[in-house]
Amino acid sequence: MARAGTALLVVDLQEGVVRGCADAAGTLARTASLVERARRAGVPVVWVLDDQDAARGSDDFALAAPLVPRPQEAQLVKSYRDAFAGTGLRELLAEQGTSHLLVAGAQSDFCVRTAAQRAAAEGLDVTLVADCHTTRPAETPAGTLSGEQVVAHVNAYFTGLRYPGQVFAATPLADLDL
Repeated sequence: MARAGTALLVVDLQEGVVRGCADAAGTLARTASLVERARRAGVPVVWVLDDQDAARGSDDFALAAPLVPRPQEAQLVKSYRDAFAGTGLRELLAEQGTSHLLVAGAQSDFCVRTAAQRAAAEGLDVTLVADCHTTRPAETPAGTLSGEQVVAHVNAYFTGLRYPGQVFAATPLADLDL
């Protein structure tokens, strides 16, 4: 069984969001495996969908294959990069007794990092599943970063995150202890 109080947050792994992302197919396959492992371990799965760039009900808004939520799993729609803003996510996690959040999703440098950082600021322990998030290349003043470089940077950020009395990690799926 999983550590008591653990939940899995799957952020924005939608058709229109993952298009053009680094290793999108691999990320989706690993995340599907993560979701199944979580379900077998009794870990609640919470799905977050972004409606900023794709209309609800459109092909781009749909979760990307092979991801399929179960009817009893919470599905929240957000209109901001922060999965906690205006969605009731904090209240849902409190109702579930969540103290440790596993995070997977897209875009690593926007919605994934924002959700994980907000979870940390809300007092939750956070494990970013290091190979279950993805993004597109990023243009910076110093030049273009590949999606893989952005993912690596976000992972490094979470391994160094510190809040009093909390635990943070970026852990590959194969090393994740559920």
